[in-house]
Amino acid sequence: MQPSHLSTRRAGFHRNLARIVVGASVCVMCLAATVHGGGFNNNNGRAVGGVMIDASGIVRTATVDEKMDLANVMRGVVDQPQGEMAEVAELRMISLRKLQAAISESRKDGAPLPESISFLAGLQRIQYVFVDKENKDIIVAGPAEPWKLMDDGSVVGTQSGGAVLRLEDLVVALQSVEAARTEGITCSIEPTAEGRQRLAKLMRSIKLRPGQSPAVYEESMKQAFGLQTISLTGVPQDSRYARTLIAADYEMKRLAMALAQSPVTELPSYLQMAKNGRQNASQNPRWWMACNYDAMSRSEDKLSWKLTGQGVKTLTEQDVIDNDGKAKRGGRADKIAQSWADKMTENYEQLSRKVSVFGDLRNAMDLSVVATLIVQEELDKRAGLDLSVLSQPNDDIELVSYTLPKAVSPECSFVRGRSGWVVTASGGVDVNAFDIVQNQKTDDTAMTKLRSTALASTDSAAWWWNK
Repeated sequence: MQPSHLSTRRAGFHRNLARIVVGASVCVMCLAATVHGGGFNNNNGRAVGGVMIDASGIVRTATVDEKMDLANVMRGVVDQPQGEMAEVAELRMISLRKLQAAISESRKDGAPLPESISFLAGLQRIQYVFVDKENKDIIVAGPAEPWKLMDDGSVVGTQSGGAVLRLEDLVVALQSVEAARTEGITCSIEPTAEGRQRLAKLMRSIKLRPGQSPAVYEESMKQAFGLQTISLTGVPQDSRYARTLIAADYEMKRLAMALAQSPVTELPSYLQMAKNGRQNASQNPRWWMACNYDAMSRSEDKLSWKLTGQGVKTLTEQDVIDNDGKAKRGGRADKIAQSWADKMTENYEQLSRKVSVFGDLRNAMDLSVVATLIVQEELDKRAGLDLSVLSQPNDDIELVSYTLPKAVSPECSFVRGRSGWVVTASGGVDVNAFDIVQNQKTDDTAMTKLRSTALASTDSAAWWWNK
């Protein structure tokens, strides 16, 4: 498709999107391709998957109609991959040097970046990083698939259903390494102390009649609990990467507290598992997702690297709630909460293919580990490669700026046990890529052979190629 045709279609996208937004909200993990290199630019920038963020920064669940409306508009601008890119590849290589050149060339006439670049040639994971000193290059490689648009607006691989990696997340990961070194990449959604106090007072006043469902108090519980605040560190708060952290944390808690139906049979809600258990109102479970990788394999010369492991694990511990409503980490895990965390970890692969935001989260973690590896081990200097197009702000890649997230609209779910109520849970996401990069093991023969095979198949004219 010629750039002029694409620009016309994108202009139509903006007109249609404006009718959907009407000054309010758009899906927080939906938008995928690019207008100016980072993501569909809808001016208000409130878009990115199953949750919504309004003009005031309040996050809530997206309705089915809202997801479908946005997906219908996106169908007019997301092209299907062609040629070899339309095939499944066990291992697809991407040259970072040639990718930068392709980005700069695409932007010469002001045209939007093609989906092939925005979706990083359909990569599903990054498994390998190779330094090509002869060609002053760094090669990243992993399995790849053609992509398709889902009914909820997410973009996934046609074979596995896994989320595709995004150029804008790679850029944010590279540009955020130093900030992450200082403060870490984290996200948390926390109830306020005042909200906890109001809710505790309400719960003490509830006197259920025999057979009466506590659901009748749900609306008053929401009002008492109030908004939950969002905290982000390490990445720009207006980035798609940040939206991924928020949406994944939000959806994890919805699954745990039975506010969303689990799409995986082996992963029931925590509420189902805790029913009739011994609950303590002064303690609530906290869950968070963290990196879950094996030791990084490398060659002796540090020119070949391999990243393995599931990518994400779920951890838990108990929060102890003081009388003033403040939460303190208890340092111990409730057995049922630990069992739920283990089940989520065990079923994460399947879950990520059913709920794309969990695939997006793992992709973000992959990209942060790779970005940290490049910076920490100075792979760009070893290769003699200038990575400034990807690692420094510039006009070639204009990242979309999304509305700053501030708080989450309250949703209440609760279980009453023999000793009290559990009403909600805190938690978050912790992306500690430095720990992963520092955990290395040498596997010289295998890694050197892999590098030779990968570089031998290089197509001098293309920025990506298959093994």
